[in-house]
Amino acid sequence: MTRDFTWRDGERIVRFGRGALADAPGLLDDGYVLLTTERAATSAPEVVAGAAAVHHVPVGRVDEVAGDLREVVDGELFVALGGGRVVDVAKALAAAHGAGAAAIPTTLSAAEMTRGHRHARGVEPATPRVRPRIVLNDPALSASQPADELAASAANAVGHAIEGPLTPRASPVPVLAAGEAARLLAREDDRDALALGALLAGYVIDSTGYGLHHVLSQTLARFAGVWHGHANAAMLPHTTVALRQRAPDALAALDSAAGVEMETLARRLAHHAGAQQLRDLGVTEDALETCVREVLKRGPDLEGTPPAPSESEIRSLYEAAF
Repeated sequence: MTRDFTWRDGERIVRFGRGALADAPGLLDDGYVLLTTERAATSAPEVVAGAAAVHHVPVGRVDEVAGDLREVVDGELFVALGGGRVVDVAKALAAAHGAGAAAIPTTLSAAEMTRGHRHARGVEPATPRVRPRIVLNDPALSASQPADELAASAANAVGHAIEGPLTPRASPVPVLAAGEAARLLAREDDRDALALGALLAGYVIDSTGYGLHHVLSQTLARFAGVWHGHANAAMLPHTTVALRQRAPDALAALDSAAGVEMETLARRLAHHAGAQQLRDLGVTEDALETCVREVLKRGPDLEGTPPAPSESEIRSLYEAAF
């Protein structure tokens, strides 16, 4: 059983554990602006009740949604209650307003642990990005998705754990965290373990940056209309092979920590998520070609997994998942 804890990490505080949601009133500042969805709001009515203003985040791209909300929201603390898209919108709004962010995740996206997000439309690209300074991760919420969606979300987290140790920014602490994340994420029937594994994997990717796997998956979500979790689940069995070819010792260490080969875990998660083939998720061959072109525009991100993939390798990975 995973224990609860409070982790003070620089400017942020991370509260984790079953029942941790009860600590929200003491952790969140008065007068916060809440970003959420109808589904997420029902899971934490006390958080909704404590907000000075509540805005439901519609479906759409983070930069566009945050751009639309930018003119109608204002505050010193933007609190996200929801999945990765909601958290990223809250971070984007906080960056646009020079404010703080907090996050109460309802998926395993781990967006709450990183400063990675797109800027709101109209915000200068050089504007500093925001990492939530308060993270409240209660497995009753963060691991609350239906089983198939949870598997897809877990695949995203496993991608963080696999990819992080391979980047030029990797160092011993996030590598150790990646091994523990892999061990926990392999416990697919233990929702508390999945929640903690995803949180640790988010710490990894925030410390190290990402590369091949996430660039390909994010591009599918943005340009082929695939849900982010499904994009990760579909790509992971194939990108893991490419990552092992680049760093076999690092992948072997993760296999050992998890007690299962990462490719096997990736295939299991894709199967449970119902995301084994991109064509079954509505991706067309034309959309795949668009994704190849868009990935090639992200050269600096691709360099996060040296050697950066060629156009041929990118296309082959997409075709293998198609």
